[in-house]
Amino acid sequence: MSSKKQKQNRDKAWVIAVNMGYGHQRAAYPFKSIAKDGIIIANDYPGIPRSDKRKWEGSRAFYELVSRAKQIPIIGETIFDFYDNAFQKIENFYPKRDLSAPNFQLRQIYRMIKNGWGEDLIKILNQKSELPLLTSFFVPAFFAEEHGYKGEVYCMLCDADISRVWAPLIPQKTRIKYLASNTRVAERLKLYGVPAKNIILTGFPLPKENIGGRDMSILKKDLWERVHHLDPKHTFINKYHQSLVRYIDHDGNKSFKSKLLTLTFAVGGAGAQRDLGLVILKSLEKDLFEQKIKINLVAGVRNDVYCFFKKYIEKTKLKKLLGKNVNIIYAPDKNAYFEKFNQLLRDTDILWTKPSELAFYAGLGIPIIMAPPIGSQEKFNQRWLETIGGGLDQLDPKYTHQWLFDWIYSGWLAEAAFEGFLDAPKFGTYRIEQIIFKRETKEEKGVVLL
Repeated sequence: MSSKKQKQNRDKAWVIAVNMGYGHQRAAYPFKSIAKDGIIIANDYPGIPRSDKRKWEGSRAFYELVSRAKQIPIIGETIFDFYDNAFQKIENFYPKRDLSAPNFQLRQIYRMIKNGWGEDLIKILNQKSELPLLTSFFVPAFFAEEHGYKGEVYCMLCDADISRVWAPLIPQKTRIKYLASNTRVAERLKLYGVPAKNIILTGFPLPKENIGGRDMSILKKDLWERVHHLDPKHTFINKYHQSLVRYIDHDGNKSFKSKLLTLTFAVGGAGAQRDLGLVILKSLEKDLFEQKIKINLVAGVRNDVYCFFKKYIEKTKLKKLLGKNVNIIYAPDKNAYFEKFNQLLRDTDILWTKPSELAFYAGLGIPIIMAPPIGSQEKFNQRWLETIGGGLDQLDPKYTHQWLFDWIYSGWLAEAAFEGFLDAPKFGTYRIEQIIFKRETKEEKGVVLL
């Protein structure tokens, strides 16, 4: 490679995600600045062979269908439970045992890869440059290994626990380096047969614009203000004042600006829980008119969800509040959505969503109210978030106007914000860049700053 090319490719990587919901693209988004030629979408890149596209589309469409079907009583739940147990089931961690035997889904994936699935993508990358390959989904990592990608291969993990399908067919011989979101994922990979030397604990990659560097200048500023909005009676603040000063405000004299308490409700990529947003709106209607709270309804890139919310609001007296303390957040594409969403989070006091990859956003000091999980991995995310104290399960949404304010006046949500900040990983993005670009010093090697 010429010196000119080397200079152009310095601190660059092939960053690969897949268009399946939001999780995998959300994990890749913080690396947009290091992504050579932009973030590559493995199931929708220019020139993708028709046969490859069909394989991807079948699985994505089926997942979205069963996710939405889960909302149908009895029949829908039965269909989803069958799918979940057949394809996404995560075995109990204890007793610790050898779980390296491949399941049916993994064998099917490898059968398609050996028949050429993904070969075109790896051929293109090999012809361009042997940069580190960083992916947020296991399939492109398998493509790289099976089709002979010449550079190093790194795979990020996006949940608090993972199924067997994330590890290769013959895990003991893999060269894929796994970047684990938490300790349980790192230990789970060992049970699946991945060598310990191929597993690096990094934490989930959070957006840099919400952190502000290793000193967390932005995160601490936002959290200091958020805690005061979440604890108007100073129940939590008075009890843990010394800890707040120690971890957030070292000088003990930070001020905060008064604003409306802000709740953000985020619908997942399949649009499955949009009805819940309306129930919350109805319950908080009086509080919205009394200017006690502001609500952001996040439709993401789903125009149907945006229209669903807007149609309801415009038919009710809440129409008067639209664009004031009732807002619908929509963007035409995912990059624009992630940028808008990350900016919105800085002004968000409470995030209400299902326990998807957004469970890790508790690390930003945002308390998470958890809607019912969809799928095995989200149940494990839910359990992890409860364990670290960064989230609470929703109560009956019809009575949000009662229990939400009880949680606020008791200081519970302020405490959840602080617990999430303390115990959820925050430096995943910085740590991953450090690893793939070999920036570790002798003193830092093996030290995990989460």
